[in-house]
Amino acid sequence: MIEDDYLYKKGGVAGFGSRLKAIFGSGKFWVRSLGVIVLIAVIYYPAGMAIVHRIDDNPDFIGNYKGGSHAVNTAAALIDREVNQNRWTANDPFFLPSAALDNMPNFQTGIVYALSRFAIELSDQIGRARGSSQVDPDLDDAAGLLKFRGDKWVFDPSVSLLPGVTSEQQYRQAIRSLQNYNTRLTNGNAVFERRADNLQETLNRIANDLGSASALIDDKVENPSIFDRTADDVFYATKGRLYAYSLILRDLGTDFEQIINERQIASVWAEMIGSLQAAAALDPMVVVNGSADGIVFPNHLAGLGFYLLRARTQMREISSILQR
Repeated sequence: MIEDDYLYKKGGVAGFGSRLKAIFGSGKFWVRSLGVIVLIAVIYYPAGMAIVHRIDDNPDFIGNYKGGSHAVNTAAALIDREVNQNRWTANDPFFLPSAALDNMPNFQTGIVYALSRFAIELSDQIGRARGSSQVDPDLDDAAGLLKFRGDKWVFDPSVSLLPGVTSEQQYRQAIRSLQNYNTRLTNGNAVFERRADNLQETLNRIANDLGSASALIDDKVENPSIFDRTADDVFYATKGRLYAYSLILRDLGTDFEQIINERQIASVWAEMIGSLQAAAALDPMVVVNGSADGIVFPNHLAGLGFYLLRARTQMREISSILQR
């Protein structure tokens, strides 16, 4: 009791409480705290976004080819670049600066979407002897894994409170599946049917996919608005899709070089790749969904759509030649 009285009288317990009250009850404390939080946010988010942000649309990108299919090799290398080298941003949580990005995530998801379509064509057409033959297990796995949503983080309360599988984990497994397939192909233990009908069907499927992409652009162009906040989402998702197709079809041309030369379509094939590359190279500072004939506020989606439709027309032309 004597010690308690001593502490109390000397301002020990009571003094400590009064000091806490003086600190936290002061308006200056909360103003300063808010100022520190705002300062951190102003520096942390913009600086982090600037460091992470990268629209990697290098038209000359190529993986470390070690045999097998050139297109499959590039597909695996492209996933590796976006997931392991450039950082996958589509599923970043709110406390990371990259969560505030939208152009890069849309570009990356567009790439993976195109690669998932290509993986389906591999498993359904090119990677099997005939339609009635067995599906290649590695290609089947890759096609399924690349269909996984790109915005899945380790925690998803809508599904479970426990840690779950992330998008990156699924895509890394897809890389391994594609690499395993190419290794087996190099060793003669897998199928890669270089037939004209396989190439034709693959082009038709990709052309159909571009048709759905053009419909999204058309919806935007028909409703122009300089305040359209989702125009850049459509632009970069489509740009990513076209960029991936430009690389895959470029290298698929190498894989099917004999067929292309026999059917004398090398020139139109090169033009098709050029159209896809021109679309992927578009890089406006700010994506504007203005009027189609606008000067001050142009419509960048219309420009992207032009190259998309030109590439699609060239695909149809090649397909008709392959059918003869």
